[in-house]
Amino acid sequence: MSTPIPMTPYDMALRFVGIKEAPGHVHNPMIVAMMQLSDRSIRDDETPWCSGFCNYCAWLLGVKGSRSLAARSWLSVGQPIPLQEAEPGFDVVILSRGTWRPPATILSAPGHVGFFSAYNASTQTIDLLGGNQGDHVSIASYPRSRLLGVRRLA
Repeated sequence: MSTPIPMTPYDMALRFVGIKEAPGHVHNPMIVAMMQLSDRSIRDDETPWCSGFCNYCAWLLGVKGSRSLAARSWLSVGQPIPLQEAEPGFDVVILSRGTWRPPATILSAPGHVGFFSAYNASTQTIDLLGGNQGDHVSIASYPRSRLLGVRRLA
């Protein structure tokens, strides 16, 4: 018998592709539950939930997450690695968000986090598998210029 290959947070995240926010005043209970792992007071799916999604995937596998809904909180989790060494599996990418782009040292500033999917050097884009990307779980491309850090989870 062969030894099963352990599932990674990226593999787990793939299972949720297509999960999306509910329209109007209704809220997707799965998204709310993901966020409540980090903040029990959350009652809606309009709260930014990219970090909640990453934490949920990590929690399901017993991998240490950030335990925060702040995307930049992931800059303190795992080990920093260069983008060139990132691979799908245990690597998360943290990006800046909005027009005000403070350095990575300001953890309270807006950000975005997702699981590394691919890097395209010719277009200078990073593909992330993440939540709250167009209000759903998907793979989306972001400019490398927004990169704050890449972290390898344990």
